[in-house]
Amino acid sequence: MKFSGAHKLRVGIVSDTHGEIDFRIVEILNECDLVIHAGDIGNSEVLSLLQPKSGNLVAVRGNNDIPKKWPRSDHAVLNNLSDSEVVSLPGGDIAIEHGHRIWDTKNYHKRLRVKYARAKMIVYGHTHIRLIERKQKPWVVNPGAAGRSRTFGGPSCLVLNATASSWRLREFCFALHARKNAA
Repeated sequence: MKFSGAHKLRVGIVSDTHGEIDFRIVEILNECDLVIHAGDIGNSEVLSLLQPKSGNLVAVRGNNDIPKKWPRSDHAVLNNLSDSEVVSLPGGDIAIEHGHRIWDTKNYHKRLRVKYARAKMIVYGHTHIRLIERKQKPWVVNPGAAGRSRTFGGPSCLVLNATASSWRLREFCFALHARKNAA
């Protein structure tokens, strides 16, 4: 998918919803131009709640995105998910995968950087641990978990403001509270 012709893009980044996404994150993502979901989605309802302004959504399959864990009525959506994607934005490419196929957890970032050496940023999920590592190229980021499962401090997401000359990331993390979840 190419967005490199756009002047400026606001990109919402989530992962690990496992069938539920916090309504506060939905509100943030729906104000974006593009939404990226790095896997372990859980069902098509989560994806249908993510309505960026442009309608563009890129999602990849996680280790829990398998037919026996998704409702049968959602299998057509599940079957259309790929294991990885590369999106061209103003200023560079974002590589997206869930990360569960990299078994060497001590060298996650090194292996991702080798695999996607031409990207400006790599987005992965799986660990549920939010992080932004920009000291080396390409950047490696994990938005953490955006649902209720293993959020490590609360549901979270990232928002990237991308222009041809500048990329800026912002973190959002919310305290867990009584259920008013979107899905």
